[in-house]
Amino acid sequence: MGVVARLAIGASILAVLVLGVGLVSLSMGPVNIPTSHVAWIVVSSLGVDTPDFGRTEQLVIEQIRLPRIIVGASVGMALGVAGATMQGLFRNPMADPGIIGVSAGGALGAVIAIATGMAGAFLLALPLFAFVGATAAAFLVYGIAAVGGHFSMATLLLAGVAVNAFLGAVVSAIVLFLPDNEALREILFWLAGGLDARSWEHVRIATPLIVAGTAVLLLMARDLNLLMLGDDEARSMGVRVGVTRAVLLSAACLGTGAAVAVSGTIAFVGLVTPHVLRLIMGPDNRVLIPLSALGGAAFVILADTVARTIIQPAEFRVGVLTAFVGAPFFILLLIRNKRQVYSL
Repeated sequence: MGVVARLAIGASILAVLVLGVGLVSLSMGPVNIPTSHVAWIVVSSLGVDTPDFGRTEQLVIEQIRLPRIIVGASVGMALGVAGATMQGLFRNPMADPGIIGVSAGGALGAVIAIATGMAGAFLLALPLFAFVGATAAAFLVYGIAAVGGHFSMATLLLAGVAVNAFLGAVVSAIVLFLPDNEALREILFWLAGGLDARSWEHVRIATPLIVAGTAVLLLMARDLNLLMLGDDEARSMGVRVGVTRAVLLSAACLGTGAAVAVSGTIAFVGLVTPHVLRLIMGPDNRVLIPLSALGGAAFVILADTVARTIIQPAEFRVGVLTAFVGAPFFILLLIRNKRQVYSL
């Protein structure tokens, strides 16, 4: 089956899945709304004349659930495509965005914003601090790997481990010495990852950055395929290896940093989604990256729906739920790949 056919089939199935899960998620919650009402309310927001289902249902959909689902879809898309990119760049099916410090840097930025009271001072403080922290950590790791003008993938991986450990220690120190119990509770909730209280402001913060990063990765999918063959082979086919690798990493960090900034740490989405899709659809990134975007979106929307309905009226944390799913999958992946070499 050709690339276009595989992409068309996979994208059609996953797009329907995203829309289906989204409609179900919009209908479920403390106020249950029939899916037919949900569909009409969403259509009415586009300016189409529809039946009047009441102001309460419309407010619940338009102001509470819809922005939350859009943020969740954007976060899943960012983590999915970033995971696919990292696994291709490192030629390792166990790589994900956290490997180069993005998640740890974002966590530190958010913790600083909460601990200093900046998060309570204005709405954009927490996502802004988290985004700056995520981006700074990623470029620090990349800078270490490129010291001396010679980029080393092994050094990047080791630097990522070291920076993750250091930033995690800083976060732990802040939490340990923080006297404010309310701030401590907020930090722990943010570190667990979640989409509660997401608004249209968060959509405007994260979605443009995530779409921009994803678009770059989609445009460079062919170059990523060539890099997976090895640097020498990629150079012989006209790829500027150093520039291409830097752009791919930067685009992945842009999307992931924006995602972490509005959702906290949601683990394993970038590991599980692209790996499962690679097993089904093959390793061609021209197919894998767009499908990982849709698959990641569906995964996070579904996880958030389960998290906010499983123990009503309280909410389970999305990051905890994805870890429950992802950790066993990761262990199975380790066992399966123990004696295998990752290749095309």
